[in-house]
Amino acid sequence: MEDYVTCGELKVARVFYDFMNSEVLPQSGVYNFWDKFAGLIKEFTPDNKALLNKRTQLQSSLNKWHRENTHFHAQKYQAFLKEINYLEDEVEDFVISTENVDDEIAVQAGPQLVVPVNNARYAINAANARWGSLYDALYGTDAISEEDDCEKGQSYNPKRGEKVIAYSKQFLDDTIPLTKGSHKEVTHYHIVGNKLQAQLADGDTAQLLDPLKLAGYNGTPEDPSVLLMKNNNLHFEIVVDRQHPIGKNDKAGVKDLVMESAVTTIMDCEDSVAAVDAEDKVGVYRNWLGLMTGDVETTFSKGETTVVRSLHKDRMYTSLTGSSFSLRGRSLLFIRNVGHLMTTNAVLDHNGEEIFEGILDGVVTSLIAKRDLEAGRDFTNSTRGSIYIVKPKMHGSQEAAFANKLFDRIEDLLGLERHTIKIGVMDEERRTSLNLKNCIYQVKDRIAFVNTGFLDRTGDEIHTSMEAGVMCRKNDMKSTNWLNAYERANVSRGLEAGFQGKAQIGKGMWAMPDMMADMLSQKIAHLQAGANTAWVPSPTAATLHALHYHQADVRKIQNELREETFSGRNNMLDIPFVETFSWSEEEIQQELDNNIQGILGYVVRWVNQGIGCSKVPDINNIGLMEDRATLRISSQHVANWLHHGVCTKNQVTETLERMAKVVDEQNAEDSQYQPMSPQFHRSIAFQAAAELIFEGSQQPNGYTEPILHRRRLEAKALAKNLVN
Repeated sequence: MEDYVTCGELKVARVFYDFMNSEVLPQSGVYNFWDKFAGLIKEFTPDNKALLNKRTQLQSSLNKWHRENTHFHAQKYQAFLKEINYLEDEVEDFVISTENVDDEIAVQAGPQLVVPVNNARYAINAANARWGSLYDALYGTDAISEEDDCEKGQSYNPKRGEKVIAYSKQFLDDTIPLTKGSHKEVTHYHIVGNKLQAQLADGDTAQLLDPLKLAGYNGTPEDPSVLLMKNNNLHFEIVVDRQHPIGKNDKAGVKDLVMESAVTTIMDCEDSVAAVDAEDKVGVYRNWLGLMTGDVETTFSKGETTVVRSLHKDRMYTSLTGSSFSLRGRSLLFIRNVGHLMTTNAVLDHNGEEIFEGILDGVVTSLIAKRDLEAGRDFTNSTRGSIYIVKPKMHGSQEAAFANKLFDRIEDLLGLERHTIKIGVMDEERRTSLNLKNCIYQVKDRIAFVNTGFLDRTGDEIHTSMEAGVMCRKNDMKSTNWLNAYERANVSRGLEAGFQGKAQIGKGMWAMPDMMADMLSQKIAHLQAGANTAWVPSPTAATLHALHYHQADVRKIQNELREETFSGRNNMLDIPFVETFSWSEEEIQQELDNNIQGILGYVVRWVNQGIGCSKVPDINNIGLMEDRATLRISSQHVANWLHHGVCTKNQVTETLERMAKVVDEQNAEDSQYQPMSPQFHRSIAFQAAAELIFEGSQQPNGYTEPILHRRRLEAKALAKNLVN
């Protein structure tokens, strides 16, 4: 039970009350906060409840229609969706009017990180991932093959190092080619008459084919230590140090290429975070506060050394005219709030009920981010005076309008100018995808971001059409009509609404952090589709993905795509169910094993240890980044097959118990891990995983949060009782 403090009509958990009153409110310039907050809660709670009731009513209508129309007819289906206003009449053409958007969003195309903000080390690493070593990223991953005696090993492998350098010099030849020769042949770089001169091994001198790609330097023109390059609005450094172990063996003395990498980062309060009570929420908000003030710091052990990590300062350079200038040393930060569904016990309203967590997030993260708008700060996030909030899991334009109204009211409460708070719309629910133009219209004065999210979107696709029939195998979803139309329409709708030069169009996560070679060969497709940002799972992945933004000019791609208009509605309504299935018993069991192993591997850490996002080994021991979105699709898929008799409850139970033993073995070296077997009935995590499947068709929109939160609270209470 939480200990509460009475604040007018509100009851505020003491741990949250103390945090707000001692760390947030004193320097906020906001007076009578708790009374104003109580008024906002009273104003918005009824509308929030009504929107959730609308979701329930629509799902009930959809279930009933599918049960009564066992022979699917596309035209009848569309007519029905329009009749219940699931499909909205589209608004007239418009162009967004968002202003004061930072260049990292409006102009620069580049990688985007998403990290749990409650983990200070991850959060700092992500903020500092604006710049990363290409040599380290190549050497330490499978981007460079280990064939031909090029293993990473325990100590430096010169053969592997040669491959790294050859790869990097080829990047230079491709990105900043010389008028003659190759960067592999350069023995000395220097600057003459504001132009880069490259001395070649044969005695000739070359210049950059495009002299404008040299943006600045450090050191002296005659002997620069850093050459700053700019290509496709993204920077990288050629770092020269002939005393360095790498540089002294390089013809030109180059020791590294440092890439501008994670241009933007989403600090996540949502899918990658397990925050189920007031104490957890304080942890989330405290780290966000430290990021906004620049004071965030973490200490950890690395071998026998204690490492202190804090935020990087900006990077200084000399321009070609001799003046000093700086580039941002840190990623531009968004904050992802939770959606409209969940409530939190951090605050109880005038009726003694938990308030909606999304409302709390909106107010508190904006209040904290207001600190960033103060003049004269060393660590500034937005140079344009904006606050960036990503809003997930909205269903249709009414919910987008609700978020816009809420942000208006938050701005009034905090004394901010209208549209200081920018919104990022996660296009990850079916009703939003189908009505995306209308959703964007409702936030057209503050939208700064829209993106696709395959996993949540697929989870909602399955749940929405649960009664339509048996869904195809999970891997086959990637080639379905609805998914291809969804990905294409998201870009088209953004460009049609004038996003270019004002807002980001993003694509989803590369979920295999150990498979960087595959990422390098595949993820450029996101740029070729017209996205000017895409999600990566680590700072290393951001550095490697940055290579794609030098290979492809997103602005040119978007200019070509702007000529076409694509709504995708018809194809997005092509439900991915199979009329009949001919899968063998072995194939069905394989699908169950894969899904259920992933469910258990994620849930056991979430429930028992409060880990909201982690690299979870799959059934083949390949590490996959798992969060609640991956859990949603897997649990809904098994629930669908169970609902339609593809498998039985006994079969699912047997698979759960067998896969729990596999997961226990995979986590055997974790001293904090609590095994699920053999006493499955006593494992709260095991029961949670089972519940997500067996009760999956009844969960609101297939979301996993209600079960996870309840079970995590149960596990925390049990742990506390054992200690006491």
